[in-house]
Amino acid sequence: MRAAWITGKECLRERLCRPDQLPAPNPEAEMPAYMESFLSHLRLLVGVPFEYLVPDARLLPDESIRFFYLDRSWTDRLVDGTICVGKIGSREQAHHQAHAAPVAQQLDVAERSVRDLQRQRVTFDDLRSGGYAQGPTQTITGFLLRSAAVSGWPHMDVRAFDKALDETFTPADAAAHELVKLRLERLSPSVLLALFQGVPKLVWCEEPHHGVQFGVHETNGQFSVFLRGPAGTALGGSMQIPVRQSQHRVVAVAALRRKLIQQGGGQIAQQTGSAAMAIELLNPPFRQRFENVQNQPPLSGLGGFTADVAVASHVSQPDIQATVQGLVYEHP
Repeated sequence: MRAAWITGKECLRERLCRPDQLPAPNPEAEMPAYMESFLSHLRLLVGVPFEYLVPDARLLPDESIRFFYLDRSWTDRLVDGTICVGKIGSREQAHHQAHAAPVAQQLDVAERSVRDLQRQRVTFDDLRSGGYAQGPTQTITGFLLRSAAVSGWPHMDVRAFDKALDETFTPADAAAHELVKLRLERLSPSVLLALFQGVPKLVWCEEPHHGVQFGVHETNGQFSVFLRGPAGTALGGSMQIPVRQSQHRVVAVAALRRKLIQQGGGQIAQQTGSAAMAIELLNPPFRQRFENVQNQPPLSGLGGFTADVAVASHVSQPDIQATVQGLVYEHP
């Protein structure tokens, strides 16, 4: 019988000494496209059970929002747990250890295209042939929103910025400071998950811009409209509008037009027709802004945190300590 070229013991030693097995340029050493696509989705929590994100319902009550940082170490361990299914011996283990760092770097870049893949704008083969969006890896942040607004406006516009924009921002300024959305998905009819590339200083949720909306504002039974300039921009003031004598919840349109004409000559739109009147009756989409309070330090991962609800008892709580001491030490 012909002698073996290498023994099992020597083979194992060779694999441990040279864990790479194959150089990276070899096709056999590359990560398959389907695997890279699946793992990049996993890095953005696609397919992760909701109870892993919110282990207790009291952490995300109704009509609440929770902002967070995505722990990259946690998602890396999530990827390791997925890959370990195929590790059945020392060879696979050594290969994984040798390629773990390049795989993580590759997924850092591939995850930026997950949103385009979800929206079917491109295929994964197109991304591989055309290249990914390059650039340094940034911190990933996001929020979970549970609200009736999610089900009421399923196409809600969510945007994040690295600068706190005021109400007079220009579209160019907004585009220059907007953060890339990595994921925006409804996990249920009332729960919305958003992930951003970078740390935002301003996040807003806005009603979808599906058309021109008209309306008035009610305060203590009085109706009013915001004064607007010829371009539709708010001027900061309001005007009470007249209503019918017989029905106080019906606007007297003719009287309103006469009152707008009397207001003319100033900064509001000159009432020359129905279009100018419509400008004054514009009801733009509602926008909820989330930003740091003025003169307050930015949020950070340092310092203490006090939860609004107690999901589980802690020994550090005074009442729990008193109960434990009463059970351990028996008084005469």
